[in-house]
Amino acid sequence: MRRTPPSAPVRRTAEDGAEPRAIALPGGHELLLTRRTFLYGAAGAAALAALGGGAAFAAAHTDDKKSLETLTVPEANVVLDSSLEQIENAEDALTLATSVKMPFGTLLWCSDDNVAACLLPTETAKPLAQVGLLDLTSGECTTAIEHAVGEDEGFEIYDVRANGHGAIWTEADIMDGLWRVYGAAASDGALGEAQLLDEGDVDWEMPSLAVAGGYGYWQRLPQLDGNARVEDSLLKRAPFGSSTAEVVYASEGRMACAPISCGDALVVTPRARTSGTYYQLTRIDGATGAVTDACVLPSSMKPLEAGWGRTGFNFAFDGIYNYGDGISNLGTYMPLEPLESPRLAGTEGAEGPGTDDPHLPVTLANIATPAYSADQWFHYVANPLSAPCWCGNWVLVRGGSAVCAVDLTGRRYAKLPLEEGSGDYNDFLASTHIGQRAVTYCNVDYTPINGEPQKHCLVRIWEPAS
Repeated sequence: MRRTPPSAPVRRTAEDGAEPRAIALPGGHELLLTRRTFLYGAAGAAALAALGGGAAFAAAHTDDKKSLETLTVPEANVVLDSSLEQIENAEDALTLATSVKMPFGTLLWCSDDNVAACLLPTETAKPLAQVGLLDLTSGECTTAIEHAVGEDEGFEIYDVRANGHGAIWTEADIMDGLWRVYGAAASDGALGEAQLLDEGDVDWEMPSLAVAGGYGYWQRLPQLDGNARVEDSLLKRAPFGSSTAEVVYASEGRMACAPISCGDALVVTPRARTSGTYYQLTRIDGATGAVTDACVLPSSMKPLEAGWGRTGFNFAFDGIYNYGDGISNLGTYMPLEPLESPRLAGTEGAEGPGTDDPHLPVTLANIATPAYSADQWFHYVANPLSAPCWCGNWVLVRGGSAVCAVDLTGRRYAKLPLEEGSGDYNDFLASTHIGQRAVTYCNVDYTPINGEPQKHCLVRIWEPAS
């Protein structure tokens, strides 16, 4: 049975002590620039999605009369991070395999154990940024894209994701409000010919990106007040090396947050296909595009991030709700143990691209949600900045002032050491996948006593302790 929340649920915003700044976007919009969102391209759809878009959903939704199951977790079934035992020596959990110094201001995203995508700042006005591929074994970074494909037309590179198969990136001409999505296959650490995958104007937000398997994925959302505001939100993909794009999933209303790469899969957060506002955590197989897992959050609960790991879905709230029992507070949530019930892989109605209806029926969304409700959950109580990743049997979570490695089975954790001069931001977690390596990075800017000034981006690659 569906739980009915209070008639007027309230989401209380947490105070993080930082005043946001605004950047002008195409169409006169603004993007809040906080610790988590440095660039227009890096934040994209996720930042503006915070405003909702309920009118468009109400005008276009499909009225599904079937009862919708939502995640219900009592407070007694939630284990807090404060109950875990701290490991004083972080090297007993993870060892530092490699560290690399890169240009100050570099941004990184890691989706597998082989390569991290880098957005490299330059010292010139044109180009503003380049794309680098960091080899996680050797620690060598190759500049894969030196100039935007559309540089002569006023385009600059704003965002990128990559794995061992290829890369996908966005370019934008912010003066004219235009954007384009490109992809390219990878071979021997280099990228092949760029393929134009999609393009749009001020009626559509610049897409947020993900990679999984041999495909580049992008999430396309209509602008809140643009001419396309009543259109579906779309998740699209194309094979690396090809310009043939297809729709993988459609949401009748705006998706809650940007897609997250989880190695051979990705997670998106469309609205469940029913009346009302229910966000559906949705895992999609990278190779087939089929939905393999789904869980629906209580009414109007909107995650900041959502991913998938060894125990199933994880999600994070950057505010506090006045309903929701054990999953209502600020922080990151995930099940303590994997579910025993089967997933949706191979289930009729979850096949992926090529079907007549790119939505998941409520009957399928209801399969796994009760099992998630019956599980015990772990709550990492800190202001979230990114989705977690798995490094061996350790789950890495970034929140508050540090990255922590958590052993859910052993109920223990270790804080990764901070780098001197990394300021208030400290380490960021670049990895979001399940593997044997994890990447963190921080921007260092300080001058040691009687030493040379230090100004660089320090990238650290971690592996499980033997």
